[in-house]
Amino acid sequence: MGMMAGGGALFVNRPEFGRLPQGARLARMEASPHYVDGQFRNLVPVQVMNEESGENSFVAMAKFLFGDKSELSPQEPLLSHKTDLHELDPSRDAAVWMGHSTFFLQLGGRRILIDPVFSSYASPLFFINKAFPGSNVYTAEDMPEIDVLAISHDHWDHLDYPTVMALKPKVKHIVCPLGLGEYFEQWGFDLSIIHEEDWEAEIRLAEDFSVHILPSQHFSGRFLKRNPTLWCGMAFVTPARKVYYSGDGGYGEHFKAIGQKFGGFDLMLGENGQYNMAWHAIHMLPEETAQAAMDVGARMLLPAHGGKFALARHPWQEPYQRLMQASQGKGYKLLTPEIGEAAYLDGEQPRLFDNWWERMR
Repeated sequence: MGMMAGGGALFVNRPEFGRLPQGARLARMEASPHYVDGQFRNLVPVQVMNEESGENSFVAMAKFLFGDKSELSPQEPLLSHKTDLHELDPSRDAAVWMGHSTFFLQLGGRRILIDPVFSSYASPLFFINKAFPGSNVYTAEDMPEIDVLAISHDHWDHLDYPTVMALKPKVKHIVCPLGLGEYFEQWGFDLSIIHEEDWEAEIRLAEDFSVHILPSQHFSGRFLKRNPTLWCGMAFVTPARKVYYSGDGGYGEHFKAIGQKFGGFDLMLGENGQYNMAWHAIHMLPEETAQAAMDVGARMLLPAHGGKFALARHPWQEPYQRLMQASQGKGYKLLTPEIGEAAYLDGEQPRLFDNWWERMR
């Protein structure tokens, strides 16, 4: 028993779990109107797990671990078209989807990397949340210098310790919501490059470049403690372009408010995948992703949160199929690049991407 307890202590004390915020950082969190009784709260109260759906946390976990997974993952390697990021024309604004919610953005000549996960598992355990074959096209070695590393929240499929540590020498600035700076400080990043803020804050990194921390309807935690750090969406703004990243989260009135605040966006990187009615409040259905794109006034929509991990029990192609249908007749252009295929944002008519998932089993 003593050996088991000791092994458990060693396991949870591994650096990738991160430490809880403390000191001046915790005091700053406690001053936030969104931090109540020791944890962060959403703008409106929601249940992470809706047990009226017929599932509780135990049932959902049992299905996730032991249920039929034959349709949850592709039967062949993901299609990809690997762009050499070093060779991207710095004068062109572009987005490169790298699977799940990892995006490389080039805006105004600056290089931004969002929620990078280049590991084979989105989990501290090697047998849970394995990446689809062919979805890990990029590694940290493929990245040029990163002007901004943007992290939306602390879940394992968005904040990946091995990836972050491999990127460390290339990162000039980190932007994140309140509390996440504790992880980066523990992992040896210089405090001077960590910019962590509350919802509605603007992080002005230059006269012509800002990152805005925006509300999302989600939750946080890397182990047992619930909501110890904040979660967010983000807006990346230059004089020529506005890009909105939804982060993870359920549908809510905050999308309309964000659209009104910024007067629309050139591109929305919108969560689309890993949904279930049991946790509908904290992950959007594809039809809601389409509505959110309309709410924020997006000119283009590029889906996130799919194509790499099976974290929910829908067939892996379903989010794309449903979003395609929901996007018919909407006022935005749906972009569906393969992993690694650059989508340029500076043309009047963005190029057409095919339905790559239909060419796969």
